[in-house]
Amino acid sequence: MPKHRLFPSAALWPHDPFSERGAGLHHAAAISPTLSGERGRALRDGPARLDVLLSQTLGRHGDSGAVPGGGQRTPGSGRANGHPVGPARGRNPDGTPRFDQAVGSGAYLWWYVDGLSDCGTHAITLIAFVGSVFSPYYAWARERAARSGAPVDPENFCAINVALYTPGRKRWTMTERSRASIERSAREFRVGPSALEWTGSELVIRIDERSAPIPLAVRGTVRLSAQRWFDWQLPLDPSGRHRWGPLAPAGRISVDFDSPGIQWQGHGYLDSNEGDEPIESRYDEWDWSRATVDDGSSAVVYDLRTRDGREHLIARRFQTDGQVTEFDPGPRHALARTGWRIGRSIRSEGAGPAPRITRTLEDTPFYVRSLAESTVDGRQVVSVHETLNGPRLRSALVRLMLPWRMPRLR
Repeated sequence: MPKHRLFPSAALWPHDPFSERGAGLHHAAAISPTLSGERGRALRDGPARLDVLLSQTLGRHGDSGAVPGGGQRTPGSGRANGHPVGPARGRNPDGTPRFDQAVGSGAYLWWYVDGLSDCGTHAITLIAFVGSVFSPYYAWARERAARSGAPVDPENFCAINVALYTPGRKRWTMTERSRASIERSAREFRVGPSALEWTGSELVIRIDERSAPIPLAVRGTVRLSAQRWFDWQLPLDPSGRHRWGPLAPAGRISVDFDSPGIQWQGHGYLDSNEGDEPIESRYDEWDWSRATVDDGSSAVVYDLRTRDGREHLIARRFQTDGQVTEFDPGPRHALARTGWRIGRSIRSEGAGPAPRITRTLEDTPFYVRSLAESTVDGRQVVSVHETLNGPRLRSALVRLMLPWRMPRLR
C-alpha cells in the first residue's frame, strides 16, 4: 500500500515564519470498533479502538497484559513498560512483514527501511504508507470529514517514498496514489508501478518512479534480509494511540538501481509505525535515532515531546540473540539547527565525545534526516537520526508547499 514522503530540500527563508506552539488535546479512550471498510477482503488483525476497523488476529490471542503507562486499554499479550504489545501489527507472528493489516478512518500505518553502505558513502530510506502521515491531501480530507462526520479512507492516500543519498546522484520521490492504484495482500503492498514483497526469505522492494520536482527516473530494486526478525511493539504514548516496533533492527541491505546507476550493500533496518490519529495531533517534536553497535546489536532511541508538555523516552537494544533490553542513552544534547531553523537533539553518554552531525541528508520545513555521531555503551556510533517538528507540520503554509514535492495521481 502507500508509502510516502514529502520534504522540500532547500532553505528558502532566513527566519522561522511558523508558530511554535499548539494547543493540547484530550483523547477519549472509549473503545468502539466498527465494521471493516476493506471491501472484498477478510477482516484482519488491528488494534481495538475508537473508529478503527474490527479485525481478527493474524496469530493466536495471548492473555491480556497490563496497560502501559496508565493507558485505558490493554495492548494484548505481553507485559507493560517495555515489552511486546500483543498480536503482531504490520508483521506476522514470527516478526516478518505482513501488509494487509486493517487501518481505521483517519489513521496511518507505515513500513520504514533505511540502509548505510559498508563503505560509508551511500545511504537510502524508503517508507511505504497507508494513510500518508505527511500528506496535505490526507490532512485536507480529514478536515472535511470533521465537518461532515464522514469517515476518511486511508487507502485513498498511499505512497512509497524513496530517498537515495549518493554524492552527485541524490534522488527523492514520493507520488501519492488513491485506492484505485493500490493492492494489498499479506505478502505484497503495491502502489502504482512500485511494490514491496515478502518472498518468504527477504523483503524485496521494486521501485519505478519519477523524482520531484525535477522528473528523473528512479528505478531499481532493494533487498533486505535478516538473521533475526522481531515480533515486538511498544506504545509511543501512554494512551497507546501511536505504536512502533522494529522487524529487522540489524539486517543486511542490497541496493541496485539502474536509474541512477547505483549498486551497493550495507547495514539495513526495517520497522513499522501505526497510529489512530495524525502524528501532529499528539506531538510537538520527536527525535529518533538508530545505530548498529560493534557487538552487532541495534540501539534505537525515541525522544518524544507531546503537545501538553510531557516527555517520553524509549531506549532499547535489540540483541543478535533476540533479546530486547532497556539502556540509558545518556542526556539530551543539542545539535546544530537546520537551514529551516529546526532544532534537533540526540541522546548520548556524557563520558564520550560531544555528539555531532556528520551529514544532513534531508532538510525540510518540518522534518530533518541526518547522520550523527554519538556514544552508546562507551562506543562511538554513527546513527541515522530524524527530527519531526509538529507545529511546522500543522502549519497551513507548509501544507500548501508540499504538493511541489509530492504530486498526487489516481
